[in-house]
Amino acid sequence: MNASLESLYSACNMQSDTVPLLQNGQHARSQPPASASKPAQAQASPRQKVQRSQPVHILAVRRLQEEDQQFRTSSLPAIPNPFPELCGPGSPPVVTASSLPPPTQAPPTKQVSTLVVRRGTSTGPHRASLQPKKSCPCVLTQYTIHSFCFDVKVFSEDGTSKVVEILTDMTARDLCQLLVYKSHCVDDNSWTLVEHHPHLGLERFLEDHELVVQVEGTMGSESKFLFRKNYAKYEFFKNPVNFFPEQMVTWCQQSNGSQTQLLQNFLNASSCPEIQGFLHVKELGRKSWKKLYVCLRRSGLYCSTKGTSKEPRHLQLLADLEESNIFFLIAGKKQYSAPTDHGLCIKPNKVKNEAKELRLLCAEDEQTRICWMTAFRLLKYGMLLYQNYRIPQQRKALLSPFATPVRSVSENSLVAMDFSGQTGRVIENPAEAQSAALEEGHAWRKRSMRMNILGSQSPLHPSTLSTVIHRTQHWFHGRITREESHRIIKQQGLVDGLFLLRDSQSNPKAFVLTLCHHQKIKNFQILPFEDEGQTFFTLDDGNTKFSDLIQLVDFYQLNKGVLPCKLKHHCIRVAL
Repeated sequence: MNASLESLYSACNMQSDTVPLLQNGQHARSQPPASASKPAQAQASPRQKVQRSQPVHILAVRRLQEEDQQFRTSSLPAIPNPFPELCGPGSPPVVTASSLPPPTQAPPTKQVSTLVVRRGTSTGPHRASLQPKKSCPCVLTQYTIHSFCFDVKVFSEDGTSKVVEILTDMTARDLCQLLVYKSHCVDDNSWTLVEHHPHLGLERFLEDHELVVQVEGTMGSESKFLFRKNYAKYEFFKNPVNFFPEQMVTWCQQSNGSQTQLLQNFLNASSCPEIQGFLHVKELGRKSWKKLYVCLRRSGLYCSTKGTSKEPRHLQLLADLEESNIFFLIAGKKQYSAPTDHGLCIKPNKVKNEAKELRLLCAEDEQTRICWMTAFRLLKYGMLLYQNYRIPQQRKALLSPFATPVRSVSENSLVAMDFSGQTGRVIENPAEAQSAALEEGHAWRKRSMRMNILGSQSPLHPSTLSTVIHRTQHWFHGRITREESHRIIKQQGLVDGLFLLRDSQSNPKAFVLTLCHHQKIKNFQILPFEDEGQTFFTLDDGNTKFSDLIQLVDFYQLNKGVLPCKLKHHCIRVAL
């Protein structure tokens, strides 16, 4: 497994090193052999020969000389001039028979392929060619310049978009890293590219190894790419038990069926894991749904025509895995009359805008839907998913130890510290850490009160600043509804500790913390609390008070407190 990862990583490096990027959109020209054919001599008098000077030929030679000066590089010699006598100051602009070189056979035309980086706003491939005119008497080598650049338009969650030039071999991971660099975001390997079909009500996130150009070829005119966070992209490698309940997994005879061998059986092509369970299936060409016993194997998705029987004579093929991809249903109840909100769809790659050939399914709950989606990905891609999961970790290990690390909020990177003594120490006791946070908050309020003795209600006054400073944070999403906050959490991955803060709809002075724990979304109200003329914020009825929401979030990133888990990842929306 490690050997295959190393071979893939080395292949990616070799491929990226051989891309012939040139500067300023110029391309290199190889030196073709110059030759010329002797033109036919017309029967005319000497006076007519002097007047017939062939200005078209001279202009063509001068044009070729200008092009040679424009496209000349330091590493390649210039194309030799077949008419040196025309360049002298004393030579008349007349072509005579004695001044032409002896006729030679014209060399065959050559095709030279190079890369041209073109800037523009139109989408699609761009091709260009450079050919001499047929009227030119000089036989030159024909150059064809093939452009491998494509313009892709990517949208963000807030509606902004950016047109990015990509190569034909650029993967979804490469494009995400490019957008992260252009948007000045933190690259924590959780960004993803989403294939969004608004007319069909479908979307899915691209795998890191998928080619963007190939995926775009299967999309309709109204479809688009979205740039979004997805923390649960490889979460099943960390905790597979939460993704695959025992009652939904069936093993082959060669497997022992233990949870430790769960992923090995999915990644191994010789093993035969199966995912089974009841799903609501929409009949093709009809609006009705039926609850059927469904079985997912490497060969495809099957349904049983007789109860829960999995005998070959009772299994009917629903969809194939090779030429299809699985999508989330965005609004299954409204658009397809689905029985629940946990719908999924198997869409063939050849289908762009037609909804008749879509295989629509619906699960009872979100955990069941995620299980089917994850099993579909593992059975289709197998080891490629594990390689995509391991490549960022290998690249991080190859970085220089002097490189600046990326700060991430996690249990291992944030700890409570005490600097009251001569040396700092880590506070391991949660009660002591909570007391230290309270003391720090009181000290901050005392310092701010001393700095504002006059008590002017300026924009920088503590009482005003504490109520607006949180609006500058990425985890605060303003006035959104409860349903919208749940949708954002689901889109960015149902992982433990994923959270966002928003304004409360029931209490205009309060806020709501939306948190994900065990693939379920919970809401906690943050209430204002008055103490000695000062306004604080609390989650536990005043037992723990904070001067602003930033201090509250920082505290619960370090301590669980009354929450079911610590705050680990925040939902973020960036403007492209």
